[in-house]
Amino acid sequence: MNEYAKVPADEIKQVLKEFDQYENLHVSRLVEAGVALIAKHSDEETAKQYFEAHDQYFGGKFERLRRITGYLVGTLDRWNDGKKAEEAARVKHSVNSSINDDERAARLEKQALAHNVAYASSIVS
Repeated sequence: MNEYAKVPADEIKQVLKEFDQYENLHVSRLVEAGVALIAKHSDEETAKQYFEAHDQYFGGKFERLRRITGYLVGTLDRWNDGKKAEEAARVKHSVNSSINDDERAARLEKQALAHNVAYASSIVS
């Protein structure tokens, strides 16, 4: 894995420790964990290269799933216009946000107006 990214050994051990609870574990789960660690410590392209080097463990094309508005999805291709608007209007959180609360509230209001959704400024405080 370290030929793709410099992942700290203690972080690798922590991820492997999470797998200790399973009696049987498919090797694809280890590859997925490796992809996540490489993406965290390098970039998505390098993680994709790592996956492609180990994709024989998946028995077919691997699709990345994300939880969006309560659904596990790979792409939004089959969503109707209402669900796509809901996804576009959702608040995307980040740990190290560089914007203040007033700016965030202004952005939320702008998104709501763009999608013709009622907005209550009292929600954001």
